[in-house]
Amino acid sequence: MHILVTNDDGIAAPGLQALAAALRELGEVTVLAPERNWSVSGHVKTLHRPLRVHATALADGSPALTTDGAPSDCVALAFLGVVERSIDMVVSGINPHHNLGHDVTYSGTVTAAMEAAIWRIPGIAVSTEYGAEIGYAPAAELGLQVARQVAARGLPTYTVLNINVPAAPLEQIKGFKITRQGMRVYQDELVRREDPQGEPYYWIGGDPPSGIAESGTDIGVLAENWVSVTPLQLDLTSYSFMEKMRDWELEVTGDSG
Repeated sequence: MHILVTNDDGIAAPGLQALAAALRELGEVTVLAPERNWSVSGHVKTLHRPLRVHATALADGSPALTTDGAPSDCVALAFLGVVERSIDMVVSGINPHHNLGHDVTYSGTVTAAMEAAIWRIPGIAVSTEYGAEIGYAPAAELGLQVARQVAARGLPTYTVLNINVPAAPLEQIKGFKITRQGMRVYQDELVRREDPQGEPYYWIGGDPPSGIAESGTDIGVLAENWVSVTPLQLDLTSYSFMEKMRDWELEVTGDSG
């Protein structure tokens, strides 16, 4: 088993090291992660400039690669030949905040796993709510358990697993539940300021997002100290609405000449 480990918090993030160390129980691990933090970067593909890749080491001394590209660039670079050995699985994380509901469209952690799915390779994203008293050990161990199952059973093509681990010691976590995406509630606010020349500039601020703790959702099970495992598919088509749209009166009109 050869596993590519990446993240969106940067090569120096302690969650990356914890995840890589845990996954070495399953197989050979190659780390290729961004040089800097790309949180909330979404699914990025860098085409407008060259990308640099450098050899480095994690804090525990294990070898790694780093790039000035985005998390999804890391995965693409690896599959395109920067990593010579074929890759069997991509695991992204550990993100220090949960990625729930619509967060998955923003999350560099999740979209790195989605890049793996585009290459028809199993992708897993692991997130938790970091606290110094608990650390990353529970999320790393539980991420490893899911990776073992994926190694043994596989995933459907173009499918990603989004894992969210409660911020609790292992002995307080009840187990795993397979979930659907919940409803995030975003509380963004626009902050307007002026530079020394009097020109306005803006921050998107506000309180952290909350969510509706509905039964069976990622948000709901986390609130009850279960690990949420949400299977995501790259096909975003709304099939039910497709059928309703067939009744729309759409036609090409006007002079095409």
